[in-house]
Amino acid sequence: MEAALYGPDGFYVRPGGPGPGGHFRTSVHASPLYAGAVARLLLWVDAELGHPAELDLVDVGAGRGELLTGVLGALPAEVAARVRAVAVERAERPAGLDGRIRWATEPPEGARGLLFANEWLDNVPLDVAEDGRYVLVAPDGTESPGPAVQDADRAWLERWWPGPGRAEIGRARDEAWAGAVRSLSRGLAVAVDYAHVLDARPPYGTLTGFRGGREVAPVPDGSCDVTAHVALDACAGEGAVLVPQREALALLGVSGARPPLPMASSDPAGYVRALARAGEAAELTARGGLGDFGWLVQPVGVATWPA
Repeated sequence: MEAALYGPDGFYVRPGGPGPGGHFRTSVHASPLYAGAVARLLLWVDAELGHPAELDLVDVGAGRGELLTGVLGALPAEVAARVRAVAVERAERPAGLDGRIRWATEPPEGARGLLFANEWLDNVPLDVAEDGRYVLVAPDGTESPGPAVQDADRAWLERWWPGPGRAEIGRARDEAWAGAVRSLSRGLAVAVDYAHVLDARPPYGTLTGFRGGREVAPVPDGSCDVTAHVALDACAGEGAVLVPQREALALLGVSGARPPLPMASSDPAGYVRALARAGEAAELTARGGLGDFGWLVQPVGVATWPA
């Protein structure tokens, strides 16, 4: 998985590729309402920190910088002028990106503000186990049983994915998220991803691939995204809350309610715009879709959001 995604010709680092947005639709690409919601969350963090002279906004797994660009555009000018925006991504910086955005391969140490990771953890490479043994995979996707699962991974499975059958060992995701949270000196860390919790682990796992907007076999040859749902409850640290995206976005002012029908007569153009926004909000909050994504919200020296 590491080689397929981030190796010399890996899916995410291949030069000249379309980036994640060219292969699958995330909340960031679905609507600018998402960036607006993150901007409002950053304003909450800004208030919690007492409106510092410099406010950090760190996007982990930044793709081509789409979210940071949208958030900077949605912020009041006074706040945007204080923001230090950092895109954390293993691919090269894209041409034409807003000059206010710094490009980095690791989160900056000591950040004060908001660290946001939208669909990052599902691409942190992991191992798969089946009936107590690692699953080995060839470049063409052919699987075979490997050696017995080692101590630390076995302990993780016993705690977070017990029972026989197939499981994805999320220990690497736990460690990656803990490292990202540690980079914050004060503020809020948020991970958003398709996820499952202890009492509802999928019996056969979730490992899959995506290419060109379609789900495909997870062949680890660099030709497709290789991804698996995240055990977000295992990642959670002290004081963290885990809520569905539909609830998080509702708290941040994203509503799929249709505009009042009389508006169609009094302000036809405004009605059409409001109707389009309602449709976008409905996609972001839909049950069975993006609304089911999990938001893992981890406070670092601030109140637990939502407060």
